[in-house]
Amino acid sequence: MTVIANIIAIFRKELQGYFFSPFAYVVTAVFWALSGFMFFTILMSVIQNIVQSEQLGIPIPPIDAAYEFILQFFSVMGLLVLFVLPVFSMSLYAEERKRGTLELLATSPLTNWSVAVGKLLAVLTFFMFTILPFLIYQAIAFSSANPPVPPAVPLLALLGLVLLAAAILSLGMFISSLTDSLILSAVLTFSLALGLWIIDAIADRTVSPFREILSHLSLLKHYNNLVQGIVDTSSLVLLCSYIVLGIFLTAQSIESLRFSRN
Repeated sequence: MTVIANIIAIFRKELQGYFFSPFAYVVTAVFWALSGFMFFTILMSVIQNIVQSEQLGIPIPPIDAAYEFILQFFSVMGLLVLFVLPVFSMSLYAEERKRGTLELLATSPLTNWSVAVGKLLAVLTFFMFTILPFLIYQAIAFSSANPPVPPAVPLLALLGLVLLAAAILSLGMFISSLTDSLILSAVLTFSLALGLWIIDAIADRTVSPFREILSHLSLLKHYNNLVQGIVDTSSLVLLCSYIVLGIFLTAQSIESLRFSRN
């Protein structure tokens, strides 16, 4: 119970920090503006392609416009969050190190795991707040869909985005624990996330068995599985593994600091 209470205490403290941070609101506002623009652009593009084909009399197979919209919209959002998430994670530990409070945190009675989990849950909760407009977007896009879109399809896409975010934020938290530079933390996290995003393309240019190994590590591949409505256990395990790995490495990073101080 003590561990859970510590996690909740850290979670509340960190979450309050995000909601009282003007910079977090600026980033959120930019994210909302870009996602709203992409929503409008992609939705109009899907509709216009269908209308133009019908007007020109071009025989086309039946198109599920709602499903096509989900694929394109969440593919773009997956790329967009690669830029936003490093900004959210950069201050998780780097700010503590910069202020000189990381040593106090490292030598406190709180376990490193509980601190890392509390911080990750807080930043993930704030990210989920930033994607709340997506529910409105989907309600607008699917309100006139005929036949109706099964709720499982957009929910799986949202789950994929949340798991992708948790994986990147967890790895970003570890990088943040290594430096007191917010900019360096954000740049390194973006570079790592981008590398794990495009590793699937690198895998195509390698030979077996490295191709299969690199392809399995790809964030893009497993994220796309969920966006396409494919419930693949290996994708869920891989994304959750990145989350656990980030927490583990963060705890070890702080433990090494505690050891050096002792």
